[in-house]
Amino acid sequence: MKIQTLSDLMIDVVRDTFDAEKQLLKALPKMARTASSPHLRKAFEKHLEETKLHVHRLEEVLELLGQPIRAKKCRAMQGLLDEGKEILELDAPPDVKDAAMIAAAQKVEHYEIASYGCLCTWAGLLGEIRIKKLLGDSLAEEKRTDDLLTEIAENVVNAVTVAH
Repeated sequence: MKIQTLSDLMIDVVRDTFDAEKQLLKALPKMARTASSPHLRKAFEKHLEETKLHVHRLEEVLELLGQPIRAKKCRAMQGLLDEGKEILELDAPPDVKDAAMIAAAQKVEHYEIASYGCLCTWAGLLGEIRIKKLLGDSLAEEKRTDDLLTEIAENVVNAVTVAH
């Protein structure tokens, strides 16, 4: 796709984000199964349900933009998830592995927050109010997930890790 306008760029990034979310849909169940902390497992399971909504919203955004619903390979998410797979295979105590999974998950969240933040700004500039609302809902959920992961790290997982 040739990118000439802000609208073209927004479509490109929506497709990239669409693929990122679809990749995450495949990774979250394994992350949840691997988590030893019930709090962390529940957070991953909750975010899996939210991620399904994010995929649906991005499909709706593409429809509203009059675009075919297709993704563009997100190499950034692929790299983040590859790094996450290495963590899942670590030979480490469960609490240390949980701490590493939180760090990897927060890298993913920060990437998604950056993507949705840009998309919301562009949608607003382009006068796409409905699209901005849809993307803003996902952005808010990504931020809440990041905050929840920080809370779990600080109050549960890291405290256990340091105690050992």
